Amino acid sequence: MNSTPTPPSFETLLWHQDDGVVTLTLHRPEALNAMTVTMRRELCAALDRVDQDDHIRAVIVTGQGKAFCAGADLSSGAQAFGQPHDARPEEQGRDGGGILVRRIFECHKPVIGAVNGAAVGVGATLLLPMDIRIAATTSRFGFVFARRGIVTDGCASWFLPRTVGISRALEWSMSGRMIDASEALQCGLVRELCTPEDLLPRAQQLAKDLVSQSAPVSVALIRHLMWRMLGAEGPHVAHAVESPLIEQRRQSADAREGVEAFLQKRGASFPDKVTQDMPPAYPWWDHLKEM
Repeated sequence: MNSTPTPPSFETLLWHQDDGVVTLTLHRPEALNAMTVTMRRELCAALDRVDQDDHIRAVIVTGQGKAFCAGADLSSGAQAFGQPHDARPEEQGRDGGGILVRRIFECHKPVIGAVNGAAVGVGATLLLPMDIRIAATTSRFGFVFARRGIVTDGCASWFLPRTVGISRALEWSMSGRMIDASEALQCGLVRELCTPEDLLPRAQQLAKDLVSQSAPVSVALIRHLMWRMLGAEGPHVAHAVESPLIEQRRQSADAREGVEAFLQKRGASFPDKVTQDMPPAYPWWDHLKEM
């Protein structure tokens, strides 16, 4: 897969595409990559582009400089927690961090967080819907909202207990204390630790391992199945959702190619595309309450 000849241009992000993997780098190093409305909107726009391009198979998110993301840009004082002056209709009355986290959650491609330094506030919560999180040994994490007089953002009250357990999530969020890399690893917030110089190469290896031999449509469906079943009331819901998906994918060109490649002992070349070949049973979640 070739790199995009004309990569998109952003004010607060760097976009690098190589062999089907896009690396999005938060790029406000002079402000420790603190989150602004512009950065949040650009991340959402970048993920829109990722989902619209079948040549892109996975995404890595990292930070430029010594921090991953120091949280919301507080240079405007308490106003930083309010609505942007140019709020769009879909932003009215909504937490900006939650808008970003939901966009990551809805992505069709695997998302890997490569935490190169401090991840604080929204810089920590935006990691939670990512499929794999790895971190430099020098990284630190902070769910510091109570220390700023607000509550958790970015849907963290849903994601964090499911990631590290309710007791740990409450302790971290109520105290707002900083968490070092070893504790984050021990508690499952990150999968593994790397030296700073090995962080991005390891993230790229993980991204390619996830998708190099996998059908893109299957990856997208599995990603949504796993995340959305976290809220299901029992295995009968998963059975009701998986059954039509299996039947429809069984008849796909991808399934024929996957079986033939296995029998012929060769690598598969899956033809179906996420942008146009998702099965009729997708999306299914609007009907979950009926099951």
